Amino acid sequence: MYRREKGVALKGSCSALYNNLCVLPLPAKQLTYLAAVHGASVHLVSASPDGLSCSHRQMQPAKEGSSLAGAASLLTQAAWCVLPSRTLLVLTSQKGIQMYEADGSIMVYWHALDASESSPGQAVFARGIAATGQRFVCVGTSLGYVLVFDIPGKGTNITLSEVLEEHHAAVTDIGAELCEQPEGSIDLVSADDSGGLCAWRSGEEFQLVSKIPASGCPCSSVKLWNGVIVAGYGSGQIRLYEAASGTLRAEVAAHARWIYALDLAPLSGKLLSAAEDSFVAVWELMFNLDTEDIEIRHCQTECVTDTQICGARFCDPEGSTFAVTGYDLSEIIRYVQL
Repeated sequence: MYRREKGVALKGSCSALYNNLCVLPLPAKQLTYLAAVHGASVHLVSASPDGLSCSHRQMQPAKEGSSLAGAASLLTQAAWCVLPSRTLLVLTSQKGIQMYEADGSIMVYWHALDASESSPGQAVFARGIAATGQRFVCVGTSLGYVLVFDIPGKGTNITLSEVLEEHHAAVTDIGAELCEQPEGSIDLVSADDSGGLCAWRSGEEFQLVSKIPASGCPCSSVKLWNGVIVAGYGSGQIRLYEAASGTLRAEVAAHARWIYALDLAPLSGKLLSAAEDSFVAVWELMFNLDTEDIEIRHCQTECVTDTQICGARFCDPEGSTFAVTGYDLSEIIRYVQL
């Protein structure tokens, strides 16, 4: 069971965006970095494990474009990408993708989106961020592309190595396997506005392993754990698929409204779901050795009264602490396991 603890105050509020919270635990420093997007800025917080000691910073990303002219575009997501050699803070917006050192101090790469490829009147933006393999960061776009960036161990020589074009609707989220997996395992899954899912195997060339057809309802958040895809939908449902075959293994009517965020604690199999119905729920994923199937068990539900939840993340790999953000809420709410 979890109980609500002292929250972390923000200098402003949070935008109503999918997955609008990212967390980077730094156990060696006894710190946790948290970040949430509001308009054209990012709230960065460095907090102690008990949340009592905090350092705040409001990050204003560099203006996009070679001329650096005009107002900064609205941000759509922020996420830390942890690779074996380095950690980057990646921001997506209506104009492109920016990559910074983990503390947000130095921008190391900028990729502009090509608005000419979109249809007249179609919005252009990037959304969905994940690190996978030994050196790749993948980012989705409104055109349905997944851009694969090759990240060097240090420096700014980042290159766009591949563009994956299997989606026919705007990418909503990208999930990657967080624990080390056997070579050749499926380690990336991407979702789109039509509810379609694609499971990938990373490498010098990414391979499409399975494709789950559109369901007619957007898949707003997706995760990957031990070969199982966990997908949250606008219908409030959570579905579990076998990544290798795309076979549906379980389905739960988890929320009454749109699911805005999912997260998985890789070491325990705990699943976090949060929706605009003001509820955040904790689940547990388990493999049934007798039936060789995946099962999902409800553990706890908490209500954040009168709040449209837009972000939820575990703060450690075991899932003993999690944090929640809400639209127009100037606080990151914390829950700690008893």
